[in-house]
Amino acid sequence: MASGDPLVLGIETSCDETGVALVRGNELLVDATASSMDEHARYGGIIPEVASRAHLEAMIPTISKALGQADVDLSEVDAIAVTAGPGLVGPLTIGTSAAKALAVGLNKPLYGVNHVIGHAAVDQLVDGEFPERVMALVVSGGHSSLLLVDDVATRVTELGSTLDDAAGEAFDKVGRLLGLPYPGGPHIDRLAREGDPEAIRFPRGLTAAKDQEKHAYDFSFSGLKTAVARWVEACRDAGREVPVADVAASFAAAVVDVLTAKTIAACRRHEVDTLVVGGGFSANSQLRELAAKRCAEAGIELRIPPIRYCTDNGAMIAALGSAVVRAGVAPSTLDFGVDSQMPLTTVSL
Repeated sequence: MASGDPLVLGIETSCDETGVALVRGNELLVDATASSMDEHARYGGIIPEVASRAHLEAMIPTISKALGQADVDLSEVDAIAVTAGPGLVGPLTIGTSAAKALAVGLNKPLYGVNHVIGHAAVDQLVDGEFPERVMALVVSGGHSSLLLVDDVATRVTELGSTLDDAAGEAFDKVGRLLGLPYPGGPHIDRLAREGDPEAIRFPRGLTAAKDQEKHAYDFSFSGLKTAVARWVEACRDAGREVPVADVAASFAAAVVDVLTAKTIAACRRHEVDTLVVGGGFSANSQLRELAAKRCAEAGIELRIPPIRYCTDNGAMIAALGSAVVRAGVAPSTLDFGVDSQMPLTTVSL
């Protein structure tokens, strides 16, 4: 980290976490988060209006907490980065409104940046600058995206994405099917470690030969979710007890098999020898283990940040903001709008 690197304040509000962080260069000074997850648990999913109100209530306290922990005054901030998309419109609007107010009040440049790319950029706070070219697999409750990153601040190419359910979303839906608490991902992960991943052969979406030309790097988990539902229903109709651990293990194996196989194939085709995995689902233990195994076999360096950086957080937005600022990218104008479907080729607005 150079002493002259700008101090960037990052704000993340794409879903249910209010994240605020301060980054200088690739050094994280502080990362503060307020979550409204408990308020959504009783509904079995995120309620945008509830999340928006929670962001509104948490914004100033979370910013104050971050500044206090870092012993930094707002006047010392050089630039502000905020999630402009993808995400939920209401929560995104709360975050960008706060960031715009700070930018005007402090007379500092503002950068509306991409949430998904932030999930990859945060690894630079842990493992240092990316090499010249990396592959990024970003998997979460809302995204399953495969990105070719030539420059995290300016040049990102989307190779593939989910055509229906994202990996984390599929885990939550199967969790509900099995009667597990929301969010289902951590519970399925725990149960899967107790079950047999080969007990049930669930389908691997978009892996047939006919899919390779058009959807070589795309993902689909809707059919898998339906297959699990039908298997469980047939088991119950026959009066048998559902082997929950085996279902969880076999389902998880199908998801991570597809994710890792397509990602390794993309690395080989594009001659990339560094893979970054990020997003909330990258906390999944089966994904981490299989990615490590297949990367080792293929001679690919695997970079996965610690679990605390996998879920939505301010550090990922501050990290991407820092990279964008240092790359000399022009700031966003104050009239930019949020984009719930922000293209993954757009790093910043």
